[in-house]
Amino acid sequence: MDPARHVAWDVLNAVRTRDSYANLMLPALLRERKITGRDAAFATELTYGTCRAFGLLDAIIGAAADRDVSTIDGDVLDVLRLSGYQLLRTRVAAHAAVSTGVALAREQSGEHITGFVNAVLRRISQKTEAEWVAELSPPDPIGRLAFTHAHPRWIAQAFADALGAQAGELADALAADDARPVVHLAARPGEITGEELALITGGEEGPYSPYAVRLESGGDPTGLEPVRDGLAFVQDEGSQLVALAAVRAEVDGDDRGRWLDLCAGPGGKAVLMGSLARIDGAHLDAVEVAPHRAKLVRQAVDGLPVTVHEADGRDPQLAPGFDRVLVDAPCTGLGALRRRPEARWRRQASDIRELAKLQRELLDSAVKLVRPGGVVVYSTCSPHLAETSMIVANAVRKHKLAELDVSAVLGDIQRASNGKSVQLWPHRHGTDAMFVAVLKKPQHPSS
Repeated sequence: MDPARHVAWDVLNAVRTRDSYANLMLPALLRERKITGRDAAFATELTYGTCRAFGLLDAIIGAAADRDVSTIDGDVLDVLRLSGYQLLRTRVAAHAAVSTGVALAREQSGEHITGFVNAVLRRISQKTEAEWVAELSPPDPIGRLAFTHAHPRWIAQAFADALGAQAGELADALAADDARPVVHLAARPGEITGEELALITGGEEGPYSPYAVRLESGGDPTGLEPVRDGLAFVQDEGSQLVALAAVRAEVDGDDRGRWLDLCAGPGGKAVLMGSLARIDGAHLDAVEVAPHRAKLVRQAVDGLPVTVHEADGRDPQLAPGFDRVLVDAPCTGLGALRRRPEARWRRQASDIRELAKLQRELLDSAVKLVRPGGVVVYSTCSPHLAETSMIVANAVRKHKLAELDVSAVLGDIQRASNGKSVQLWPHRHGTDAMFVAVLKKPQHPSS
């Protein structure tokens, strides 16, 4: 078996059996096995593409096998998913996808299973993806779009709700979410400019953040010289805008340089805020509750005016009076599904209730910690209304906050305005679907 397919199967198996994260495990295995060049690119396409398409592939496999996929041995199902993806969504020749699938099934499960695998894959190969979709997709419009673009229906519905009057863009939103994302880099302020980073890497400057560079080419960005040397780091341009909103939003009175990142792990936004704090003579406190993530934050902000606290953001035991507080709240991550290929099949609609409770509590904590006239920036990497506008509306009502116009802080980002907040979208802006709201605490609380 060729190394690309073998490593892809190993990752798929680990995702299924150990809840591993494909985007963390695959690069490590490629380095460990010294798989590079075209083989690495092929392994990446097979792994991430198959993970994104789990639900679609399982429906097709079930129809071709004439049995529910839950009755198929897990190791065999991994082979069928991997080979089915090649048959339906790559230019791999059908005979090659079938023969390598049969060989992999023989290696993993024995000779007895090869006839079944061969039969199922040959049935899959008899129709195109479009023909299978036409045959198997649900009749309702949202269900059909969800199936076509390999998303659970509840996520497609959440996207449609968030798009609101522009729900006609749902097909474009789901298609962009199902595509391989472009790598975004952030230039470290004070170390290198976005223009210099683009020239060095051959990328293009981002349209919204002055520190963003977008790389069209594939490969591992951690091998780029500016990243190795600590002059730049990998960060979606939408995430950069969140940090910039926290730094740029206008406070009442003087900014005394007390800034807070209340949910800092794994540290990307803390690096950007900390770099700008160094330029502005400010200091950033960064709070992270998980020990391993707090360690990542410390490593990321080394040398910057940042103090990392291993604490619960809901009650971090810090003295109030911060000028600026960022609440980049834990969320479903529906806005970054294209970067976490298996996540769409792990998340459930039932996750929202507990996450929304946590988001409200973190925002309550931020309001206590910010000084009168200071600002709280609330963000999530999710467009789900229960994690975005509903959380903000509750906080505004509960704490008598003033919601500021984010476009006045970040500039006019075309078709991003969602009232006073901003909702980014992959299909519109080429970023993760980040939500950003800026809230100001009143100087004199009303009775």
